[in-house]
Amino acid sequence: MDKLTVIANRFALEGKVSEIKPLGKGLINDTFLVITDGPHKYVLQRINNAIFRDVELLQHNIECATRHIRKKLEAAGEDDIDRKVLTFVPCTATGKTFWTDGAEYWRVSVFIPDSFTHEAVDPEHSYYAGKAFGNFEAMLADIPDTLGETIPDFHNMELRARQLKEAIKADAAGRVNAPDVQALLKVLLPYEEEMCKAERLYREGKLPKRICHCDTKVNNMLFDADGNVLCVIDLDTVMPSFVFSDFGDFLRTAANTVAEDSPETHKVDFRMDIFEAFAKGYLESAGSFLTPVEKENLPYAACLFPYMQAVRFLTDYINGDTYYKIQYPLHNLVRTKNQAALFEAARQKVPQMRSFILR
Repeated sequence: MDKLTVIANRFALEGKVSEIKPLGKGLINDTFLVITDGPHKYVLQRINNAIFRDVELLQHNIECATRHIRKKLEAAGEDDIDRKVLTFVPCTATGKTFWTDGAEYWRVSVFIPDSFTHEAVDPEHSYYAGKAFGNFEAMLADIPDTLGETIPDFHNMELRARQLKEAIKADAAGRVNAPDVQALLKVLLPYEEEMCKAERLYREGKLPKRICHCDTKVNNMLFDADGNVLCVIDLDTVMPSFVFSDFGDFLRTAANTVAEDSPETHKVDFRMDIFEAFAKGYLESAGSFLTPVEKENLPYAACLFPYMQAVRFLTDYINGDTYYKIQYPLHNLVRTKNQAALFEAARQKVPQMRSFILR
């Protein structure tokens, strides 16, 4: 019996395992499809505990979120609930939704059949994404459980600004005085205080933290064969955050006219058709619980995330490329220029964004 089958059998599966094969193209966790002679197929995942260091907390967050969503669906009289929320299988020895040998961590969920993801980032799927992620937040707005941060300070702009200043001071790779770096610092540093607004509003008691998805990609939704959204998946980053995380992070990638590492920065623009489609769907489902401060700062969120990513890429470049994987020596510098250009493009369209949100 191979290793994966042994691991799968540590969970309360229905039926005997007949085959295990790779599933998907995830960058963080290793994922496999488990085929059995029982009523279900299963998804077996090795959790990347180098990134998610507190697996107990990770699974606690996921269990609380999926349990609460299931209760909401049941109370609403929804049918086919097992296709509308993920189901995790307990380990037979411990009853927990993960198993570890002390070095590796594994979990199993029930595979949702006849479901599909989409990679297309167009207005139609952006609208679906906005509605799905807004609904996800709305379902969890009254969750009674306390959830923790699986990646502490994941979207904390004040932290990212401090890290950039520390990198500049240390100048570990001797890159700070390069003309390209100086030019980027002149673009980014003047907006530091403005972009750290969320943390200030939170300290002043004007901005709440919500339970957010924090990884709002268009391919983190499952659709049925008719094109209807079934549920949101990839729940590793479900944790307390500002709603700006879910709103701004989607637009950072979806609304850019080129890939985030394209060197053709003259082609970078912020797509208002994507913004409007995503915002429309998001406000339709999340508008019921959002505060006026959250709504009026959604354009800020659209600017915040390319700014934050530009700061992170530049910090890594100055430090000598120690965090992000690079394909060539100037990769992080190119990424920074791209995201800085997207930040500037988004800023120019803030009046249009505000007008749309008000409508």
